[in-house]
Amino acid sequence: MRRVIFNQKGGVGKSTITCNLAAVAAARGRRTLLIDLDPQANASRYVLGPALDEQKKTLANFFDDILGYRLFPEALAAYVVPTPYANLTVLPADGRLEEVQFKLESRYKMYKLREALEKLEGYDEVYIDTPPALNFFTRSALIAGDRCLIPFDCDDFSRRALYSLLDSVREIQSDHNQGLRIEGIVVNQYQARANLPLRLVDELRAEGLPVLATFLSASIKIRESHHLARPMIHLDPRHKLSAEFTALYDSLSPSAPQS
Repeated sequence: MRRVIFNQKGGVGKSTITCNLAAVAAARGRRTLLIDLDPQANASRYVLGPALDEQKKTLANFFDDILGYRLFPEALAAYVVPTPYANLTVLPADGRLEEVQFKLESRYKMYKLREALEKLEGYDEVYIDTPPALNFFTRSALIAGDRCLIPFDCDDFSRRALYSLLDSVREIQSDHNQGLRIEGIVVNQYQARANLPLRLVDELRAEGLPVLATFLSASIKIRESHHLARPMIHLDPRHKLSAEFTALYDSLSPSAPQS
């Protein structure tokens, strides 16, 4: 199962959701791989901490090999890095992804990630974090994925962007990956006492959009989680947000809402 977390808008919690769902999966004993396609490398730093700076092989090196047409290129597994957490490994990003993006796009290499993942063995679940833009890397992720989660932060700007985002995903479905399914919209940074979030969520549901039942609360604790490079279930398993990430993971079954 390859799950892509995608939104063209920044600041909606993509990396946070990706890493915490991957951490829950790994804690459940699932052999889990986290793939970071964002040159900002926030997801990589979240699970590796300062160890990210010591990595000599990243996804940028993998794409370098693709561009170099090596006779015997290394398999994707050669770039996988262990994390401090059992069952959780990561394919880390770095800033050089920005440099190779245009070369990859000009040579139409969007299917290379899917081809590499189809050959990768030994994992039960794969989580793919994407940049906040519809670019080569997000298209590659959506082409490679089975399922797509869309974070939504209860903001009117986010709502306006949501429609074009859904159109973009459906275009990928139609043209490149008919097996891709939208699992649902994840309401993030939810404030139950505020009127606007509840109204926006009700309106999205009234439009027939697949808003998931589990909301992720706004909490200052997530900043501590980022700073310490410890996903919530490892930082504070009893915290409300840890329970919400766990509930969200449990809701994402084959019978979860899809479109």
